[in-house]
Amino acid sequence: MTQTNAGASTGASAATTELPPPQRSEMVLHTGSLSFSSHMSREDEEMTRSALSAFRAKEEEIEKRRMEVRERIQAQLGRVEEETRRLSTLREEIESMADPMRKEVSVVRKKIDSVNKELKPLGSTVQKKEREYKEALDTFNEKNREKVQLITKLMELVGESEKLRMKKLEELSKSIEETV
Repeated sequence: MTQTNAGASTGASAATTELPPPQRSEMVLHTGSLSFSSHMSREDEEMTRSALSAFRAKEEEIEKRRMEVRERIQAQLGRVEEETRRLSTLREEIESMADPMRKEVSVVRKKIDSVNKELKPLGSTVQKKEREYKEALDTFNEKNREKVQLITKLMELVGESEKLRMKKLEELSKSIEETV
């Protein structure tokens, strides 16, 4: 189906020479499959030209939009870079402000660590003394309860002893009265 320029008419050869090589062969194949003729009519040439101009217009529109998007992206990148620089400057200012405080904080932390080291043995001593105190207090309370029980028992015994002595005295007193 492909044809050479020698077998084509002058109008067809003029149309085919304007097209780039890949499009020219498509057009020849396209027109050849529709009309099975070796000559392109003027209507076919006009349709080809209008299709090509529409295609070129679309390509130009796409390229124009692509350039607009690229410009917007470049503008946004510029803003992002500016914000990055500004944030970096702010971070540096904050770090420079923190330096004097950081030194004071580290001094205080070292003092706290030192006091903590001193507190650990004191804390264990306090716990040991508290345990000893509780044991001594428990022992004291137990002995105190035992003392209270013994005093109560003593009071009971003394009370019973007095009753018994009083009873014996009364008995003796009665026996003396009977003898007299």
